[in-house]
Amino acid sequence: MRTARFVATRFAGMVLVLLVVAFVTFVVFYVLPADPARMACGRPCSPEGLQLAREFMGYDVPWYGQFFEFLGGIFGGRTFGTGASAIHCTAPCFGWDFQNNVDVLAEIGGRIEVSFSVALGAAAIWIILGVGLGVLSALRRGTAVDRITMAAAMAGVSMPAYLAGMIGITIFAFALDVVPKNGYVPLTEDPAQWAWHLVLPWFVLAFLHAAIYARLTRGQMLETLGEDYIRTARAKGLTERKVVGRHALRNVLLPVVTVFGVDLGGLLAGTVITERIFGMAGVGRLLVDAIASLNLPVLLGVTLFSALLVTVLNFLVDLCYGALDPRARLV
Repeated sequence: MRTARFVATRFAGMVLVLLVVAFVTFVVFYVLPADPARMACGRPCSPEGLQLAREFMGYDVPWYGQFFEFLGGIFGGRTFGTGASAIHCTAPCFGWDFQNNVDVLAEIGGRIEVSFSVALGAAAIWIILGVGLGVLSALRRGTAVDRITMAAAMAGVSMPAYLAGMIGITIFAFALDVVPKNGYVPLTEDPAQWAWHLVLPWFVLAFLHAAIYARLTRGQMLETLGEDYIRTARAKGLTERKVVGRHALRNVLLPVVTVFGVDLGGLLAGTVITERIFGMAGVGRLLVDAIASLNLPVLLGVTLFSALLVTVLNFLVDLCYGALDPRARLV
């Protein structure tokens, strides 16, 4: 019963956050000076033509009416215009790209494989490296291993993503010529080439994020190893492996899981800089192109889709947090 209430509370909170994000995002994009109807009408555009464009695109009603139509489109689909020229956007409809005449969610779906491939591969590497090096550094506190690990972590935390990407391309793609310079090969087309084209982006992102996780894990591990229950476990004669693996690591993972959910959600929503550097057409690239062309329906759709990913990941993190620490279910 307590677990069900915990899950229901977190799910209700996720839905509320999504509604608030959708509302704020919609208002922000509504007050922007760009007019999608005027851009679709072209030049020259008569007042009559502009009014027809606004009616067709649904911009002829107040902003709150547009907001509820947008929400209705997500759950029940939406039709733009009337008659033979009408466009139907099936549910879930995140808007219609009038510049390219395509469903916004279909555009995102065509790019999501790239962003997911980059994010999930990098996340798997950085969580293993970050947590592993952080635990090792804490257990070897004050030694050369600890100093080298923390120095590398400081470099990773301080280095901008674009600089790390350019250094990786310069060394491994141009100087050594051991990895592809750019591009993306779909997993279904050639799994080996898919992984080979992603090796460099994976390790660039993993280096930047593993540095944060190594510092976080080291600090949490040092604090946990000083707790009374750890001294009690050692006094009972448990081996160091059992003390660290069974007792200390579980508490260390609590803040790590929280940060991991936020980072992974952000990366799944689109690795903007990484995709630009390595010439990949993911969701981040779609967002940048939409900003450059002031394509407001795409901007709104991508923003809300990104918020959905982040909130869902945080919901899953809350469930994992509750599994790791039963006390969290009482909150």
